[in-house]
Amino acid sequence: MQISGAQMVIEALIAEGVDTVFGYPGGAIMNVYDEIYKQDGFQHILTRHEQAAVHAAEGYSKASGKVGVAMITSGPGFTNAVTGLADAYMDSIPLVVISGQVPMSLIGTDAFQEIDAVGISRSCTKHNYLVTDAKDLPRVLKEAFYIASSGRPGPVHVDIPKDVTAQIEEFNYDIELDLETYKPNVKGNPRQIKKAMEAIASAKRPLFYLGGGVINSNAAYDVRELVNKTQIPAVETFMARGTLSHDDKYLVGMLGMHGSYASNMAMSETDLIIALGARFDDRVTGKLSEFAKNAGVIHVDIDPASISKLVNADFPIVGDVKNVVNEMLAQADSIDGSRYESWRETIENFDALHPLTFHEDSERIKPQWVIQRVGELLGDDANISTDVGQHQMWTAQFYPFSRPRQFASSGGLGTMGFGFPAAMGVKSAAPEKVSVNFTGDGSILMNVQELMTAVEKKLPVINIILNNNFLGMVRQWQTLFYDKRHSETDLSMQPDFVKLAEAFGGVGYRVSTKEEFDAALKDAVEKNVVAFIDVVVERFENVLPMVPAGGSLFNMMLLEKKEDK
Repeated sequence: MQISGAQMVIEALIAEGVDTVFGYPGGAIMNVYDEIYKQDGFQHILTRHEQAAVHAAEGYSKASGKVGVAMITSGPGFTNAVTGLADAYMDSIPLVVISGQVPMSLIGTDAFQEIDAVGISRSCTKHNYLVTDAKDLPRVLKEAFYIASSGRPGPVHVDIPKDVTAQIEEFNYDIELDLETYKPNVKGNPRQIKKAMEAIASAKRPLFYLGGGVINSNAAYDVRELVNKTQIPAVETFMARGTLSHDDKYLVGMLGMHGSYASNMAMSETDLIIALGARFDDRVTGKLSEFAKNAGVIHVDIDPASISKLVNADFPIVGDVKNVVNEMLAQADSIDGSRYESWRETIENFDALHPLTFHEDSERIKPQWVIQRVGELLGDDANISTDVGQHQMWTAQFYPFSRPRQFASSGGLGTMGFGFPAAMGVKSAAPEKVSVNFTGDGSILMNVQELMTAVEKKLPVINIILNNNFLGMVRQWQTLFYDKRHSETDLSMQPDFVKLAEAFGGVGYRVSTKEEFDAALKDAVEKNVVAFIDVVVERFENVLPMVPAGGSLFNMMLLEKKEDK
């Protein structure tokens, strides 16, 4: 059929099964928005900022496992969205972000709202396109969704000049894709898998190291089966929380800069790392020369560039984690899990020596208690998002995650302002679950305008503000490493968060006792509306354990035991 480029965009989104698009219109994308007005194949959610549109698409993708879609205009519309693109790129989140561009005849003339969007996005996308002819739109859009969701997932940017959206051309979406230079290897090498299983069978202290790639490949339940069949202890990265249920007896905990003592010591003492979908990030390894010095390495990842990039792999396996794990499961009968009993006891002793805990030694509520309490009251019924800072690490440490895709947070880029719009996207993808965003009094103000979006679109996100009147994580570093020079981190001057929520049409609570918190959370859940729960917490609480930047994983700053004080 002969249709306009703008209509092609709509037809392609519907053909891809897209049910939700987040975006913000403007001049260069106006033809596409005119077609959005005429269609009923998907819902469009108008955010109040382009950065929030992309973060919402990320949250939607994280919760659903599908490609998130955002639509924006040229110039500042695009530059506002770059943070979201970079965030998705770092965390391997599949997105298709469609931007408008000035007409072809104006490109390169410094026209109104012209920006080199493709040039800017090149370093923070998996792939990008400038579409110069409407004939190419069906192919480009089909490629964009395929590239975003296959291999190592990531964001794909499609930039479309305004005159291209007005061109009338033949639309055919029944296209066979043949990308000569893009052929992700999804099947692991059988010989390498066999060698890896032999290494596991002969190891004395093996350790599963589970990364975000397990979640991305929908392999969490396969990994659970493999872990329990082999009886090998497992540690999770921040991005992998929920791979194993919090009560799985083989889960040691989260490892890394703010990982548990037992997890970090297990990684330091293991003789064989079984890395699944992990990239040996600096926040996990600490000082590379001291990282797991006596361990062999099995590294499974779909991205060949990640293998041996930082830590040399003795058994490199390029392939989709789900496929490789299922091959490993087929050979797992050869492994006698009872032979690791003393290794498991060693790890249990590590945990007993320095358990992950906190002291209730303050008149103010401890932030860790708030997170634990939400877990007790809501547990599996909630999907959890966070902004970035201390509250983010406490959430990863103390929330009882029970399933994959329960947790959405900004890992690699560490983007303040991520949590609220992401939680809206999460709610769009999983309306049957309570959407909770743990945030700080610094982060929440970075995309606070999305209160209007959430109220208008009836996306009842419960924002729990752990309010310590500080940029907490920066303050912690200043306390520990800068002789308590708290330079520009004091946030004592704040808005009335209750009135702020109410001004947008939501509800607000300010609580300072545990009883008030319980009552506020119960009321917010029952009312099923957008909420701010402003919790007055201990100002100088630190996130511990902590591996100082550049330090060795086994050399942690630990919570003092009460008898040590």
